Amino acid sequence: MQRLAGKTAVITGALGGIGLATARRLTTEGATVILADLAAPEEGGAYAEELDGLYLRTDVTDEEQVAALFRTVHDTYGTVDIAFNNAGISPPEDASILDTDLDAWKHVQETNLTSVYLCCKHAIPYMRAQGKGAIINTASFVARIGAATSQISYTASKGGVLAMTRELGVQFAREGVRVNALSPGPVNTPLLRELFAKDPERAARRLVHAPMGRFAEADEIAAAVAFLASDDASYITATEFLVDGGITGAYVTPL
Repeated sequence: MQRLAGKTAVITGALGGIGLATARRLTTEGATVILADLAAPEEGGAYAEELDGLYLRTDVTDEEQVAALFRTVHDTYGTVDIAFNNAGISPPEDASILDTDLDAWKHVQETNLTSVYLCCKHAIPYMRAQGKGAIINTASFVARIGAATSQISYTASKGGVLAMTRELGVQFAREGVRVNALSPGPVNTPLLRELFAKDPERAARRLVHAPMGRFAEADEIAAAVAFLASDDASYITATEFLVDGGITGAYVTPL
């Protein structure tokens, strides 16, 4: 399919598992991808060359750098069609509210929530001017359910992404700008594999809640982004798209 032919797609957190899988999927659907991440230009540039796109090293918590990211995309390609605001962190120091200090709380909020605010703030004016655009903000299934194994700032940040997405989707709907949140369940990425390899008991405690008996693959999340970015989702805005394998719908899981 070439649903995204001729469109530009800005992806933050682009060199992570979901980001890179999405960059590859959007490229196969015809988009020109702009990869934004904190990696060195050599590393990011190699992926951009693979995908015939562009790498722009960007700290998404820095407003000047975010503004420069979208300005460069517009100046280079003439449009800003898709923004997949995907950058995020889940550091080990973000745990129970009893153990998470204020610095850890702020660090996660800046990366996971403020960055989405900044990316939306600087992408939307270009989309308004051209009368169309699609924004997909990465939230999480954890914003929908409580967990005894808490990551308090991460959970709160993703709840903020959901609320902000709904408001922006409503505000700009009549100007052709669609804004949706993507809420993945646990995804089989290098970060998750590393975490669970260190603590098999922690992995088992989570996997038991997955009705499908497995975690998502990054390609499955990328497919959802491609749908939301495309005209197939032309009447979808201000909503949350759950790709969690049924976790948030489960009371008990199959034996």
